[in-house]
Amino acid sequence: MYSARRFAVLACPLLMVSVAACTPGASRQDAKPPSLAPSTGSSDGKKSDLSLAEAIGRLKVARESRTGYQRDKFHLWIDADHDGCDTRKEVLLAEAVVKPRKGKNCKLTSGKWRSAYDGKTLTNARQLDIDHVVPLAEAWDSGASKWTAERREHYANDLDAERGLIAVSLGSNRSKGDKDPAEWMPPAKDDTCTYATDWVATKLRWKLTADRAEVKALRTVAAGCKNAKVTFRSAP
Repeated sequence: MYSARRFAVLACPLLMVSVAACTPGASRQDAKPPSLAPSTGSSDGKKSDLSLAEAIGRLKVARESRTGYQRDKFHLWIDADHDGCDTRKEVLLAEAVVKPRKGKNCKLTSGKWRSAYDGKTLTNARQLDIDHVVPLAEAWDSGASKWTAERREHYANDLDAERGLIAVSLGSNRSKGDKDPAEWMPPAKDDTCTYATDWVATKLRWKLTADRAEVKALRTVAAGCKNAKVTFRSAP
């Protein structure tokens, strides 16, 4: 079963996270973990559709704490639908501008991808990282430290969100690290509004908090993103 994600490589349908203009790789359809219930919308069962400024206003402001964080507390890259392709491969397949050939054990060859963070075009899957838009460490700081191991696994492999996971160049992902928008923004200026909406939608979807510096930086970005929309459903 496949969830409603990135189709904007070829077209631009309604996205759960969207901005006025579509970007390559901005929509996708791929497998969601069978253990996850279907997304049902916000806490009242409805999908929330907000301007970026309104969505930022919905963030709960709180101090962050990284006490106890270890990356391996988030179980990465599961094969939820047992088709031989783990989460990383599902993202690569769905976001390819030119679809790669899929071999034994989901080995991907050929293909072409556009890294939104820096605008680079890449033709080797090994040149790409799968980035958690809100990094695992940031999620931990913002509320995931209180989650069960199962919920952290769901977050780490969330294929049911529009843009929680994206394929980007190794260099841009390593540059970002676990920084939030107060510390890092994509070097590709045309990705600024998309990145901000992706960030806010992920935090709202998973009910993660934000610190004051982060909110201030997001509001600064939002001032230049008049048509940006954040549409999200709460995670199960």
